Amino acid sequence: MNATFKSRARLLPIAAAALGAVAGAALLPEAHASSHREAPGITERPKVDGTDFYMFSSYEPGSLNGRPHSEYVTILANYQPLQAPYGGPNYFSMDPDALYEIHIDNDGDNREDLTFQFKFKNTRKNTTLQIDNKTVAIPLIQAGQVSNPKDAALNVNETFTVDVVRGSRRQESKSAYQPVTNAANNSAVFDKPVDNIGTKTIPDYAGYAAKHIYQVNIPGCAVKGQLFVGQRKEAFAVNLGTIFDLVNAPVAFITDRANADKVANTIDDANITTMALEVHKSCLTKGNDPVIGGWTTASLRQGSLLFDRPNPVFKFPEDSGGPWTQVSRLGMPLVNEVVIGLPDKDKFNGSQPKNDGQFLDYVTNPTLPRLLEIALGTGTGTIAPTNFPRTDLMNVFLTGIAGVNRPDNPSVGSEMLRLNTSTPPTPEGQQKTLGLAVGDAAGFPNGRRPKDDVVDISLVAVAGGLCVVNGDNDALKLNSSLGFTSACKASSVPLGATSLNLHDGVDQSKVPLLPTFPYLFTPTPGAGAGSN
Repeated sequence: MNATFKSRARLLPIAAAALGAVAGAALLPEAHASSHREAPGITERPKVDGTDFYMFSSYEPGSLNGRPHSEYVTILANYQPLQAPYGGPNYFSMDPDALYEIHIDNDGDNREDLTFQFKFKNTRKNTTLQIDNKTVAIPLIQAGQVSNPKDAALNVNETFTVDVVRGSRRQESKSAYQPVTNAANNSAVFDKPVDNIGTKTIPDYAGYAAKHIYQVNIPGCAVKGQLFVGQRKEAFAVNLGTIFDLVNAPVAFITDRANADKVANTIDDANITTMALEVHKSCLTKGNDPVIGGWTTASLRQGSLLFDRPNPVFKFPEDSGGPWTQVSRLGMPLVNEVVIGLPDKDKFNGSQPKNDGQFLDYVTNPTLPRLLEIALGTGTGTIAPTNFPRTDLMNVFLTGIAGVNRPDNPSVGSEMLRLNTSTPPTPEGQQKTLGLAVGDAAGFPNGRRPKDDVVDISLVAVAGGLCVVNGDNDALKLNSSLGFTSACKASSVPLGATSLNLHDGVDQSKVPLLPTFPYLFTPTPGAGAGSN
């Protein structure tokens, strides 16, 4: 075991123990909702709206290709928020004119070193019926029961490809884009399951979707991985309407952890679309540093042209061209909703981590604590911590936590989800929803698992819970970051120990999940709900 691994092995349990007293440690100043409709511009483009990004050491029992799953990293990028299961008849196919990407930084320079690029294609069969003496195209995407990929009853087949790019994600040489291929037949084209229309159309959706889990060859990786793209049940739990209605709940309710599971998950019946990869960690890391950073983006062509003609030749009728332009970005959860100021939300969605210095004030001087005081009517100075700049949040949000998930050679600060791949995964039955905060070293913010309750942890962090634990002796080394210093200690936290009890009333652990890849649960059917 090299020095890097030894150092982190010693520091992880120390950090976890120190944070154990806080109901949520080590998060940026975010709270209240997953990344749904987080910026004005993205509300016009729901197909490229990233909702959640997960990255964690796989905790599935058993092995994959002779290697334990614990050696792999699972990456989940969710898109298209708040899908109503009954949203037919065309449902929620991905945008064939978009480029969806998952980026990995493995040397701490805040630039992508490895990118997985997903592109989609929808092929119409133009299924017809003979009506009297005329052949007429049907109006639906299915003409009967569906049980297999490319089923004859499907009127639209959705497929996708995945390319691997090393270095800059935009390269001129076509040879830089190497396809991921199906290990079973070497094909670079994969079938995507149709959405869960209902139990009459697809009686066994779980079995049908499982036929779309592929073992794959990943260019530059000696170990095969797994791949799945398709609709899943929304795994994020939140009291959504109440939170954005100026936190429409009594102060006593959200400061008493006894109420932490008293509210129903308001988006429990929604679905999302997931791009899931399981990749051996040796294919993601560089050198001896086990820490990687990850984020997902979506891009559209720079220009588009709508055609005013009665018989359009294009599908909408629209054509697009020009260079790819990034319109969506997501790493750590909830950033754009409640951290980035309204004038910069679309700018953040189009930015790259290497340029995050332009958003520094939103972290060093966050507005959310003061907004909570306004929303809850508690008055100035009752919630917002006074340690400016907020170096506690900078450590977690911009650099990673020392001894936990900070890369060996970090450059400038940037926003992304960071994972220490040398930390063993916690078995599903032993996972703690408050993650690292209560001693679960494999939990958020050391990566993010579907069960991690990021809302509760975030509420605690924004209210200064980290500083309560940091104390007068800077136990967690949070008094400095990126050349800034502050007095992050209990006396800088107006709520004091009460900050450790904040919650949104929703219990993340009640969300159903699968014990195996791709972990997110079977989507809610459009009809026949409850029968799956």
